[in-house]
Amino acid sequence: MKKCALIVIDLQNEYLPTGKLPLSGIEAATANAASVIADARERGMPVIHIRHEFANNEAPLFVPGTSGVEIQPCVAPGHDEPVIVKNYVNSFRETNLKQQLESRGVESVVIIGAMSHMCVDAGVRAAADMGYPVTVLHDACATLDLTFNGVTVPAAHVQAAMMAAFEFGYATVTSTAAYLARS
Repeated sequence: MKKCALIVIDLQNEYLPTGKLPLSGIEAATANAASVIADARERGMPVIHIRHEFANNEAPLFVPGTSGVEIQPCVAPGHDEPVIVKNYVNSFRETNLKQQLESRGVESVVIIGAMSHMCVDAGVRAAADMGYPVTVLHDACATLDLTFNGVTVPAAHVQAAMMAAFEFGYATVTSTAAYLARS
């Protein structure tokens, strides 16, 4: 059995209804994420948290030093769990995430977090491109409505399209319940 790590991407206060970029279904996704994190800890599985910050206050959100960049309390890192701060969409870009995985002998990853269509997407594809078998827990991820060229795509459709793309060529996609029920 391959050694697996849980990567928790950007479950930060900024995405809550009180934040600057509220996501559709973020509370349910975070509750599922909390269950997955608890399971990983119980199994002794490495848990690595990712936190997005924009360097030099280049955006009006994810500003360093604000409450918006803090990881939500219900999924807060444990004392021995690394928190990797990233400044780009891809969690591997200009961070030590790959080194963290290698130093723990990780051969596969489970990815949860936000936003499905951005940072989760980039992390899933990068991990797969690096050769890691990836599992995504669709209901422990969240996104929002998107608009392009005058067309608004509801968050549920964005989520379905992202998960279908992952399942097509990048990851195994399953629910939190099915993942937690594995033997």
